Amino acid sequence: MTKHGRMANDDPGYDDILDEIATAASLEALEEVRVRVLGRRGTLTLAMRALGALAPESRRRTGAELNARKDRITAALAAASARLGRAALAERLAVERADATLPVPFAEEGRIHPISQTIDEIVAIFGEMGFALAEGPHIEEDFYNFTALNIPPEHPARQEHDTFYLPERPDGTRLALRTHTSPVQIRTMLTQEPPIRIIVPGRTFRCDHDATHSPMFHQVEGLVIDRTSHMGHLKGCLVEFCRAFFGLDDLPVRFRPSYFPFTEPSAEVDIGCSRKGGELKIGAGGDWLEILGSGMVHPQVLKNCGIDPAEYQGFAFGMGIERIAMLKYGIPDLRTFYESDLRWLRHFGFLPLDIPSLVRGPLVGGAAA
Repeated sequence: MTKHGRMANDDPGYDDILDEIATAASLEALEEVRVRVLGRRGTLTLAMRALGALAPESRRRTGAELNARKDRITAALAAASARLGRAALAERLAVERADATLPVPFAEEGRIHPISQTIDEIVAIFGEMGFALAEGPHIEEDFYNFTALNIPPEHPARQEHDTFYLPERPDGTRLALRTHTSPVQIRTMLTQEPPIRIIVPGRTFRCDHDATHSPMFHQVEGLVIDRTSHMGHLKGCLVEFCRAFFGLDDLPVRFRPSYFPFTEPSAEVDIGCSRKGGELKIGAGGDWLEILGSGMVHPQVLKNCGIDPAEYQGFAFGMGIERIAMLKYGIPDLRTFYESDLRWLRHFGFLPLDIPSLVRGPLVGGAAA
């Protein structure tokens, strides 16, 4: 700045500052320049503070020059900071680069979630009985989720307090998140000629959440359609499944009359248990525990799918996967299945090679060590 209060246009210090910023080799060096020029005691800061002592005309002219230089210096600092930041990041990435395909020596081996393990066990057992795996969409039409299953319009399951509905479509209808895996049975019967023998595991959704209910949970259902299947076949199939799944050859199993819109007759299935000392133990013990529902496929459901009930009949069953996993592996709270707690997974999870198979026998007694 001259003695008249102006900063000369050819001030060499200004150009030197811009050159110093442009050639700064590190963020630390750049910060040193910023503090020296724009800090509380910086040269440009002190020059701007001195404006008050100048004459009005000189103050206006010199202030404009100082602000223009401050803007250029600030822009140069920002550009240099971005450049040095990119260079520092590239250098760091080059040093810290890791091959993601290599094993991680310090990490514990992964665990299979109990839900995945239970699904694999169920599929393995019914697979040995000749059931084929079937799947379907999570978002369903009303026809597949309710109407074709003989569920009347006034049924509570159709209400919004029980079912998640999507926004209304132009024609006034609404899609829903499926409330059970039964729509896959309907889709299969509509597209496949009998005989049919399928097992259907998958996610389902209902408006409920507490220690024993979740808004998203898993079910598995089975369906058999042919000319000769009867209630005795249903009973034999489920008795063998329960005993194989829980690993108890003498597990008591009983069938109680019940009601479901899509089966007739219908039955709840109970397994034997003991509650002595406040501890639940699966097996013979004088007490009973309900685990699934079943029945002969309702003739109207067969008609809805284009199958002649005078020629074909069959049975269906369904159960909650979380429920039977909790019973088998002693998991006390349903909500812990979805909390993503690695400590919980290390305790209840399974080793990747613990693949269920009836050849080696189903896993029993609890999570793998």
